[in-house]
Amino acid sequence: MFYPLKLILMPVLLSYSLGPNDLIVSSVELTVHVDDSALLGCIFQSTEEKLVTKVDWIFSSGEHFKDDYVLFYYANLSVPVGRFQNRVSLVGDILHHDASLLLQNVEEADQGNYTCEIRFQMESLVFKRAVVLHVLPEEPKELMAHVGDSTQMGCVFHSTEEKHMTRVDWMFSSGEHTKEEIVLSYYPKLKAPMGYSQNWGRFQNRVNLVGDTSRNDGSIMLHRVKESDGGSYTCSIHLGNLTVRKTTVLHVILKEPRTLVTPVTLRPEILGGNQLVIIVGIICATLLLLPVLILIVKRTFGNKSSVTSTTLVKSLENTKKANPEKHIYSSITKQEVTVEEESSGKSEATYVTMHPVWPSLRTAPTSPSDKKSDGGMPRTEQAF
Repeated sequence: MFYPLKLILMPVLLSYSLGPNDLIVSSVELTVHVDDSALLGCIFQSTEEKLVTKVDWIFSSGEHFKDDYVLFYYANLSVPVGRFQNRVSLVGDILHHDASLLLQNVEEADQGNYTCEIRFQMESLVFKRAVVLHVLPEEPKELMAHVGDSTQMGCVFHSTEEKHMTRVDWMFSSGEHTKEEIVLSYYPKLKAPMGYSQNWGRFQNRVNLVGDTSRNDGSIMLHRVKESDGGSYTCSIHLGNLTVRKTTVLHVILKEPRTLVTPVTLRPEILGGNQLVIIVGIICATLLLLPVLILIVKRTFGNKSSVTSTTLVKSLENTKKANPEKHIYSSITKQEVTVEEESSGKSEATYVTMHPVWPSLRTAPTSPSDKKSDGGMPRTEQAF
């Protein structure tokens, strides 16, 4: 772990404020986001060997609010207190007068003043360090990127002390039961990212470190996003034995395929609840009214057919009455009458038998024998 150069405390030169039993260092400020981690430094720098006997961290949200204990250390035992349980821990080296506090999963209510008090064995002097913590709204934990685009994933460790990270690791997981893949590892001492190894598969040559590592910023940039890149990305920043993690979920959006102006491609739309009800109602109403519509159509066409037939019959009757001369008549030919007159030797009157003939009927001529059988009087026959 890296430590600044130790100096002998000189109250006048370092602007320390001395009280009867206190040594107070001017306060520092730190700004973090909700759910981030923050390192609140509390280091007593001295060349003398002093044994720390007790450490107290106290929180105050305002002038008129009661102070709350965050954590106390005594007899090599560190005990978090109250709502800070499971979220705070001493991460400094007590033997080297380092009582720095790590606050994880920062909440909005954590904004306020934090005071560290260090007491030494056989001394009435109390070293105090104040930290003002500002809490901003939570940064998005989920990102969205289109296929083929680039996206940046942040990972910053906030600290009041100049503690430099010793390593940064990025891991990827596509699901709960899948094996994690290494995305990128960075070692500051090597001065180069290790993301170009073939052992790291499909992220090779697509990921690079873009954060300022001197400020404990391990942010990365993912280029040429693929559909299979969707999942959880976990960043781990190591500061010696201290490790801080942050997880970001990436959702990959498929780009819509480019379509020509013609022909027009119709995209199916998902019907809403109201539209579906309306369509079902229209179908049911159509099925119920269909028999009625069929009956109405049949009656309408039946009436028209009967009227047409009646009109046609009447038209034919009127035509027969108005044009009787158009009937076809058949008569005995003149040649037949002459022959019969010569055979009988008598001069008789000539009778003409007329038969009305319809267009589809034919009339047979009357024979001479039929005339004689009727007493010499010609018989008139009508063929139907």
